[in-house]
Amino acid sequence: MDATETNEMVDRNRTEGTKNQVKGSLKEAAGKATGNTSGELEGKLQKNAGKVQKDIGKANDDMRKGR
Repeated sequence: MDATETNEMVDRNRTEGTKNQVKGSLKEAAGKATGNTSGELEGKLQKNAGKVQKDIGKANDDMRKGR
């Protein structure tokens, strides 16, 4: 795996993590607005999974840069 492939993987984790955070926030808000507790919980879970995925991307990036 060359440096370009490594960058793409990290960027993908960060990008996908951000997308999951946004989607989760929207689901959570919709669940709250409609009184749908399972939808609200699903949104919270997706949002937190996105945060973790984004943090993994950052950690991989830091390791690659030798921090």
